Amino acid sequence: MRYLAFASDYDGTLADEGAVSPSTFAALKRLKASGRKLILVTGRELDELLQTFPAHWVFERIVTDNGAVVYSPANGRTVTLADPPPQKFIDALRQKNVEPLGIGRVIVATVESHRAAVHSAIRELGLPLQVAYNKGSVMVLPAGTDKTTGLLAALSDLGLSERQTVGVGDAENDEQLLKLCACGAAVANATPGLKECADIIMTESGGKGVQELIDRLLLNDLSDIEVQRQSSERFR
Repeated sequence: MRYLAFASDYDGTLADEGAVSPSTFAALKRLKASGRKLILVTGRELDELLQTFPAHWVFERIVTDNGAVVYSPANGRTVTLADPPPQKFIDALRQKNVEPLGIGRVIVATVESHRAAVHSAIRELGLPLQVAYNKGSVMVLPAGTDKTTGLLAALSDLGLSERQTVGVGDAENDEQLLKLCACGAAVANATPGLKECADIIMTESGGKGVQELIDRLLLNDLSDIEVQRQSSERFR
């Protein structure tokens, strides 16, 4: 096998309206049974994700906080890869009436209507923070931290590399993830920008798109995608 790892986003990709369907979960179990390592990479906070998705044990590693936290379901080990949000930043957002306001181990999240307030707070405090977007969500993280940060840490922990990984997502914050992986896939409901980054675009949306990708991966290790990519590069 060329592709030994499978990295998937959660909301809008693996999960539809926050839930993973039985058929999508069955596809994940088939993929796991093939000997490949499954890695979940999400912008959600860890505690929220574990409550939302009780069957998270199917994954070898779970990357949360948009790349800043790596969790191992088998033993409960949690590694935080960046500093927690400064209290003065959280206080500033509350003073600006930013609600909802989600605070994880590293990530601070709200909705896009508060985009200007978030940027204003970062500028006023002179903090080394960056902002990422996910279909209406606004996420704030330490500069240089994104989904690739956590995925690379998870892969290293498993003795694998991005050259052995298939990644799949649906939104803006998945762009770096797909660019990092040897093969990047976008589900049918992905943003136009993500589809431009993808090596393959699924015909189905959300969880059904993930099932479609897993079926193709199990069929021929995506060898047809590699042939198409090499042909495309040859005629550039």
